[in-house]
Amino acid sequence: MPALLKPAGRIGRDLRRPECVLVAADGTVFVSDARGGVTRIDAMDRCTHLPCPGGATNGVAQRRDGTLILAGIDSGTVHALRPDGSSMPLIDRFDGEPLGAVNFPYCDPRGDLWLTVSTRTVPRSRAIDAPIPDGYVLSLRADGPRLMAQGLCFANELRIDPPMRWAYLAESARGRVVRMAIGADGTLGPAMPFGPDPLFANAIVDGLAWDVEGGLWVTEVTRNALYRIAPDGIAQCLYEDPDASLLDFPASIAFGGPNRRTLYVGSIRMDHVLRFRSPVAGAPMWHHRRDGRR
Repeated sequence: MPALLKPAGRIGRDLRRPECVLVAADGTVFVSDARGGVTRIDAMDRCTHLPCPGGATNGVAQRRDGTLILAGIDSGTVHALRPDGSSMPLIDRFDGEPLGAVNFPYCDPRGDLWLTVSTRTVPRSRAIDAPIPDGYVLSLRADGPRLMAQGLCFANELRIDPPMRWAYLAESARGRVVRMAIGADGTLGPAMPFGPDPLFANAIVDGLAWDVEGGLWVTEVTRNALYRIAPDGIAQCLYEDPDASLLDFPASIAFGGPNRRTLYVGSIRMDHVLRFRSPVAGAPMWHHRRDGRR
């Protein structure tokens, strides 16, 4: 089991709702921004706002050409922000209806884009206060969007394991991680709990990230905690801060830095990103390699 974590500093300043953290292949850190678009944080800790339509950005993904995919949770829209600063809308409706609270985009090695929609309930906080199974997952392919999973209680971050056998999802309102088998035709099987169900009583899980040993790192917001679920499903709490003395509402987690042993944690409530030194390296994201291999 990895050792317990200790904070190792912070990056960024005056950030506005840095809910999602993404580390590019060159080490640049992008965080979501309440003004729309993202904030780019370079190696000198300089922060630059890159605007994009779509209202407050929640989740951020990156394609291998550097294009950022931004989920606007308030607007229910998804936009692409190109490296040259231009943008274009990708999707705002499915089956003739508004998407709802689109939460998180994820690019798989084939180049397909996945989207999680937390809920269509308004306001969306109702779907956290009491589980409402109206969250779902879409895959955006060349022939259009495809429904991959539904009946989820506040679908949050999604990750696919390196062998591409399972899709893992943070089901926030049930305080657990679920996984769904990926079929030969790309469809997803039923959602099954992975690890404790729930993580603990009244937990709310949010962000996910893989390490090179196959461990799935999970953020939990009620106790401001970071967990690791081992491949055998055993969970270990590596850090928690119930009083929010340093970490407040950890919403996402990403590996980066030298040998990918720096852990970056994003938050809805903080104006910076907190760093930890990780005892195990993170697995590279798909956008870190052009061939899609890890």
